[in-house]
Amino acid sequence: MSVNIALLGLLENGPRHGYDLKRSYDETFGRDRALHYGQVYATMARLLKNGLVEVESEPGAGPDRKRYAITDAGVTDVVEWIRRPEQPEPYLQSTLYTKVVLALLTGRDAAAVLDVQRGEHLRLMRELTRRKHGGDLADELICDHALFHLEADLRWLELTAARLDRLATTVRP
Repeated sequence: MSVNIALLGLLENGPRHGYDLKRSYDETFGRDRALHYGQVYATMARLLKNGLVEVESEPGAGPDRKRYAITDAGVTDVVEWIRRPEQPEPYLQSTLYTKVVLALLTGRDAAAVLDVQRGEHLRLMRELTRRKHGGDLADELICDHALFHLEADLRWLELTAARLDRLATTVRP
């Protein structure tokens, strides 16, 4: 997700200081990866330079207390970004596939590679399920998204394990 767009979107509800933007971003989007203050202010400087935000004057505030407001151009960017569909990620350059093939090519146990990976996926799925059940709606939705992707990976791991012999004959010299 673009931090630029997220911060712009947060400004649509009204002008904010950089500190408030960081706090709002962290609460809404950054549960697992909070923004650094420097990133917020560097992003706001770029958005200001590009005409997507403006600085509102605040009576009696010092020079370091900038309050940012979104411009019409910034609103247009947010609207266009929201309307544009995301490209599905087909994962055609899979690291897991590469590991399995290299294991086969080098005479290592490819089934063991798949087993270890399956265990790691199941561990993460248990962790996400605990988080989902102990969290709020945002946690539920974020965890469900990750869990569905992990489930697809597990199906691929099982399918690949069932086809290991065939794969070995196609990749070995």
